[in-house]
Amino acid sequence: MILITGGAGYIGSHINKIITSQGYETIVVDNLSNGHKEFVKWGLFYEVDLRDELQLSAVFERHEIEAVIHLAAYAYVGESVGNPQKYNNNNIISTLSLLNVMLKYNVKNIIFSSTCAVYGVPHSLPITENNPLTPINPYGETKAFIEKVLKQYHKSYNLNYISLRYFNVAGGDFDCDIGEFHEPETHLIPIALNKAYNQESIDIFGDDYDTNDGTCIRDYIHVLDLADAHILALKHLLKTQESDVFNLGTEHGYSNLDIIKSIENILDSKIKINFSQRREGDPDKLVASNRKAKEILNWEPKYSDINVIIESAWKWYKKQNKLTR
Repeated sequence: MILITGGAGYIGSHINKIITSQGYETIVVDNLSNGHKEFVKWGLFYEVDLRDELQLSAVFERHEIEAVIHLAAYAYVGESVGNPQKYNNNNIISTLSLLNVMLKYNVKNIIFSSTCAVYGVPHSLPITENNPLTPINPYGETKAFIEKVLKQYHKSYNLNYISLRYFNVAGGDFDCDIGEFHEPETHLIPIALNKAYNQESIDIFGDDYDTNDGTCIRDYIHVLDLADAHILALKHLLKTQESDVFNLGTEHGYSNLDIIKSIENILDSKIKINFSQRREGDPDKLVASNRKAKEILNWEPKYSDINVIIESAWKWYKKQNKLTR
């Protein structure tokens, strides 16, 4: 069985759906601080906080677990700057607790949800896995710390791992069984869809970045392409037992204004923009090199055209809000 931590969340629920469709049996462990129980539509579910080693051990005791896909973490850059204690307490301590239990029950395979935030301000673009890890916000620092721990545990305890460094995940399940749903919502695409539909203005953080239009540029990857990469990484790890790190992005960046324009075209609705101060901890540009994932995992993004991403997110928004148009 495959244990998915954070499997009631946005990304975890999509991975759970795709991986069970390929014949894997899954167990979802989530404390529901950010996840939604109604998104766990596949596999078994346990409401457990990873920092509770007794409850977590009970799950491992009850099931024969072959590997863990570890997604449970707080992931808001701005919030991490304002409240680093929250991020250190959850992201680091919960992961150390999980690793303790894995070693206790001799589970030696883990896929780790990392982030492009580990790179900080990149030295070159597109960003390869060999770029230095110089995070500039506490969220990225927690992920970089765990990557170091995984290296230590691999060397000392033969723990096999693959770290997947996500770029900007967006879009949703085409069947609309699940989708993006955060409380509060901080991601640009769902916020902008809501603003466009309700004909409200949107706040954009910063118009003085070193980019063509002054707004920051990000590499957007469809959540289903991301889920597919996790399955390929899992198969690769179980087959080869080789630990590694991979970027998951599309090698193409879009600015905040590019996203706004695409949404305006799809919804045929203008969005008024209010520019405000840039957020601390936000680099100008983050664009991935995905060559390594393509060559080693045979991964190829299928749905990460920005219009496909936004259209799938819009379809989910309409379902969530019971819209008919």
